[in-house]
Amino acid sequence: MDERTQPTSVAPQRKAVALKYEAERDLAPKVIAKGRGHVAEHILETAQKNAVPVYQDKTLVNMLMALEIDREIPPELYKAIAEVMAYVYKMDKSHEQIAAARRLAAQRRRSSLF
Repeated sequence: MDERTQPTSVAPQRKAVALKYEAERDLAPKVIAKGRGHVAEHILETAQKNAVPVYQDKTLVNMLMALEIDREIPPELYKAIAEVMAYVYKMDKSHEQIAAARRLAAQRRRSSLF
């Protein structure tokens, strides 16, 4: 580095963790993907493409980053993950209500055409 150049501040790398939970099969949610930088961006893009809600919590993501892939979350994180699952459930219900309202509006438009 040249003495005349000032060091630039580096933005912290983004982190992301993906969880999966199948109530019939799993005792607890599992970490199925995690990463920083480009990997995190890919996880977030995949979630967006598949209409998967994203919950942002820096402390929680740091704890989940420490877990191994395909391992169930430990009991110490159950409460925090329950909050995430409640958020996802609420978002899913909102999306279902919006979709139902759109279907109803489309049906009404079709009915008014005849």
